[in-house]
Amino acid sequence: MEYEELKKLLKFSLKEKEVIKNLQIPDDAFLPLIFSIRFGGDWSLSKNSRKTMAIKEKITQYNENTKEGYTLEKVYLFLNPQVIKEEGVVYRLEKCSTKNERELVKRPYEVLVKGDFILEATLNPLDLKIRLKKINNPLKFTGPSAYGVSHEIEHLEKIKSEGKPFWEFEYEIVH
Repeated sequence: MEYEELKKLLKFSLKEKEVIKNLQIPDDAFLPLIFSIRFGGDWSLSKNSRKTMAIKEKITQYNENTKEGYTLEKVYLFLNPQVIKEEGVVYRLEKCSTKNERELVKRPYEVLVKGDFILEATLNPLDLKIRLKKINNPLKFTGPSAYGVSHEIEHLEKIKSEGKPFWEFEYEIVH
């Protein structure tokens, strides 16, 4: 990494520490949000009696006339999340970092989640801002975000997902 890039990264990291201090939340509780912003995806962390989870939504705005658009990312950080309600069933292939291969799992299509504290981080690629705001309980997620909530709650509750391995699929040539 070049010296100037390293300076920018250090400055960004110092700003993160400042934000954590201003929000008055424990440093480690912020980690899932940091990981989601830096590396993408959904993250969770369980430490002592505190559980934290970051869930990402992507919202694409596209102008058909100009043929141009952008994708906002909204990352929700939950302290001590609890699923209040689940609805629907979706069968999907999923890959977890704790397993070597993808597997077929069942996830809810919709979830309602509350937490002791919820923070919304909106990342805008046009103005390079990460806007943070506290959110009131609860939040409803559908589709991919709901699957993410279900998956991360399994990690937090130490529930092992029981899916079918991908090798149980069969190839079929269709003419």
